[in-house]
Amino acid sequence: MKHSYRCWAEVDLNALRENLAWLRHRVGPGVKILTVVKADAYGHGLRQIAALLMQSGSDLFGVANLQEARAIRIVGQGWPILMLGACLPDEVETAVRDGVMPTLSSEGEVRRFAAAAQQAGKTVRVHLKVDTGMGRLGVPAERALELIGLIDRFPGLRLDGLYTHFASAEDDSRFTRLQSRRFRRLLARLAGEGIRVPHIHANNSAALLHEPETTYNLVRPGLLVYGIAPPGRRARSSPLDRQVRPALSLHCRVSLIKEVQRGTPLSYGGTFVTPRLMRVATLTAGYGDGYPRAGSNRAEVLIRGQRCRVLGRVTMDQTLVALPRASGAMVGEEAVLLGRQGDDEITAGELAERCGTVPWEILTNITYRVPRVYRGGQAA
Repeated sequence: MKHSYRCWAEVDLNALRENLAWLRHRVGPGVKILTVVKADAYGHGLRQIAALLMQSGSDLFGVANLQEARAIRIVGQGWPILMLGACLPDEVETAVRDGVMPTLSSEGEVRRFAAAAQQAGKTVRVHLKVDTGMGRLGVPAERALELIGLIDRFPGLRLDGLYTHFASAEDDSRFTRLQSRRFRRLLARLAGEGIRVPHIHANNSAALLHEPETTYNLVRPGLLVYGIAPPGRRARSSPLDRQVRPALSLHCRVSLIKEVQRGTPLSYGGTFVTPRLMRVATLTAGYGDGYPRAGSNRAEVLIRGQRCRVLGRVTMDQTLVALPRASGAMVGEEAVLLGRQGDDEITAGELAERCGTVPWEILTNITYRVPRVYRGGQAA
């Protein structure tokens, strides 16, 4: 530790490179990879991670909004960017101007983009999303051919991709395969009509692990890029999901150690009362940094490689933990909230499970006041 941060996240750039290389090997040379970098690249730092992925062979980027797309353009020009969310009506002209591929789900969206493309004198590549069971974005499969025909009528639009999204690929194989059958039936109809779409995609991270027959010619990994296997079927899967390793770890420091007498309530609300004389450490991180309040009285941290239970409620800037009697911990030293220390590791999956949430939320909740420290090479 060569800095004076109270709470910080470390990002291992070599892990990201290796994760993307493993994904490339898994899908094969004929399949393109769209890396999902929304929500500040899952909390890892959008500009830095986009720059790294550009150097490491990402073919496309997936974002949630136009601000994220602009951040990628600042880092490097030329990479196709797909906006995975729907464009609002007042965002259409900006998306066309910035060369962002929109996701279309309705006739109204098609017409708005066609008008904006004509006004700008541009050809806009678009991806049509098909709702096979997610119920969020997407045209119903039975109306997809109609919408494709409408897109084809406008010279300013070019259908670049057709895709769907699995709702439960990590934990419901039956429903995932139902969605897959619906999508394949549509693809068969397109083939029968002689309609060819350059990019067909369905697989997110969970489907990459569990549904290889739906790889098609483009995949959209998110969590796996950052070294985390989705929860659910992971426990019953092959060892392939262990070929990636987490890139991000979260750290803070011990600010105070004290002896607390038996029967003492700790933190707001006194939800933990010491059952005996205890050594209690105060840590310099809380929910204001993104450490989940739901971890109160449930989560553990690592200090000197030993697990220390969170005591009482996690507060905005500080957290209390129990120190083993013989830990030897000292004020000022490092505590690991997420990641490896010594021979032990607290994973995003473990922390999520203890907090009743998902790994995606654990990563993306790390706030902007937490500095990101990059290891293993240059980041933008």
